[in-house]
Amino acid sequence: MSTTGKQIFTTLSAEGKLTVEIAETTFPDPRPSQVLVKMEAAPINPSDLALLFSAADLENAEFSDGRIVAEMPEPFLSGAKGRHGQRLPVGNEGAGTVVAAGSSDAAQALMGQRVACVPGSAFSEYALAEAAMCLPLGDHSAADGASAFVNPMTALGFAETARMEGQKAIIHSAAASNLGQMLNRICQEDGLALVNIVRKQEQADLLKGLGAEHVVNSSDDDFISQLRDAIDATDAYFGFDPIGGGRMVDSCFKAMEQVAAAKMKEFSRYGSDQPKKMYIYGRLDLGPTILTPAYGFGWTLSGWLLTPFLRKAGMETVGRMRKRVLDNLTTTFASSYKRKVTLEEMLTKEAALDYRQMKTGEKYLVTPHG
Repeated sequence: MSTTGKQIFTTLSAEGKLTVEIAETTFPDPRPSQVLVKMEAAPINPSDLALLFSAADLENAEFSDGRIVAEMPEPFLSGAKGRHGQRLPVGNEGAGTVVAAGSSDAAQALMGQRVACVPGSAFSEYALAEAAMCLPLGDHSAADGASAFVNPMTALGFAETARMEGQKAIIHSAAASNLGQMLNRICQEDGLALVNIVRKQEQADLLKGLGAEHVVNSSDDDFISQLRDAIDATDAYFGFDPIGGGRMVDSCFKAMEQVAAAKMKEFSRYGSDQPKKMYIYGRLDLGPTILTPAYGFGWTLSGWLLTPFLRKAGMETVGRMRKRVLDNLTTTFASSYKRKVTLEEMLTKEAALDYRQMKTGEKYLVTPHG
């Protein structure tokens, strides 16, 4: 027996018109390995915004009841050619109650339980999710479990990646975010040194209040000096950056090289032989990534995505990570929200312009059923 409910979709036409709308949807019965979840809470993550709006011009968009129509500028229109004309659901993760289950034992075991899930269509009153990817929440609320996947598993993934690559210290920019606060707690628990880069004094104060030892402020005139001192103290030649555009990665490489070069006993025209590596895992800044020839040739810049990491890590590691998240859902992996919105409120101009800015500590939580 099929179920109907409201769901948010985003469509980008080849002519550059982006339409985001609420539509009545019929949800089919779950396949054997699936469950149907009545969604109670879903966070708006930066990864959701990349699909929901990308770089569309919301300032001059048309807003009506449950619908947004905006223009998509170049080069983002042609860069998204693969999605032209496709009507796509949105919402990576969320939490709710299983109201129907497929025939497999794994699916049937979840019937009636509140679970965290990653359906890719969480901005909806109902969502189909793979049972194997659902996390039973026990007595935890949907709000507690809504952000149980993307940020916690990403933060844990950073620590796991560092260990896999033989690193004992990490640099993290935009470090006062929910994810950054989780990483700070993980590194303290796991004995990993962490250099936190923030851009406001209140963010620095927040992290220091949470026990962070090394916090540097990119807005300070002596930012590079602060960064050099933190790298020298921790041997952090390895980091993660969610900003993407601009000069943050460049600054990290530059400071790493200056610390390494100061320890060289002989000059080399090629710079130090200290390996330096940064991963970009987000695009808070959609501009170009600026690199300058100021750190020799011993550096690597790469991208980091959660799903490929989980495939590489293997089921044993993933299972251990999931258990750690559930055991510490309201402590190490707790998330906070600026505001709760319904599906309709999510598509108002006031809300969309606000959460689209992705300000640190101001995440929105969608409650599809109000």
